[in-house]
Amino acid sequence: MSSRDEQKEQRRQLIISKALELFAKKGYSNTKIGDIAKAADMSAGLMFHYFESKEQLYEELVKMGAESTNIPQKLNFENPLDFFEKFLNTLFSYAKEQPWVFYMFVLMAQARSNEGIPPHIKEIALGVDQVEQSAEIIKAGQQYGYFRAGDPYTLSFTFWSSVQGIMEQLAVSPEMAENDRLPETDWIIDIIRGTKNTTGGSQ
Repeated sequence: MSSRDEQKEQRRQLIISKALELFAKKGYSNTKIGDIAKAADMSAGLMFHYFESKEQLYEELVKMGAESTNIPQKLNFENPLDFFEKFLNTLFSYAKEQPWVFYMFVLMAQARSNEGIPPHIKEIALGVDQVEQSAEIIKAGQQYGYFRAGDPYTLSFTFWSSVQGIMEQLAVSPEMAENDRLPETDWIIDIIRGTKNTTGGSQ
């Protein structure tokens, strides 16, 4: 890649990063293309060389968010509970170094529920149902004691609501991650943990 191409890619990533933060903090409707250009320290005209509209930029971010929701499915895990533990460890590890993780959780929640989101973009955001996918894993693992008794969907909903809430609070107070004050993963896993531990023995 030439130095010119590298510069263009760096600019594109800067636009994406600044747009994600602004969309998460101000919402889609209240974020103007001029706000993003100013945050990226470039003219709106130059920004249009990379993204032809605010809608296109927002769609790009939502597609990135939808893709990142598939990360848990790509993890190798020894048992159903290990799936959730590895996901949280990976998420918190990213969160310490990459603040965009917080903002992406906020943006995806907004894209699913806020008014004013273009319908085709909202459809992308709604296309990934992490709660439903995780409920299937919980249901399969309950019979072996990996997860506590209860409705699998409600347990999954509670788990993901906790994760979402933590990410939203970190978006407001990123210094918590910077100062390594993230929750212990076990605190969150205990929401769904059953009587069998990850090594297969009884607690």
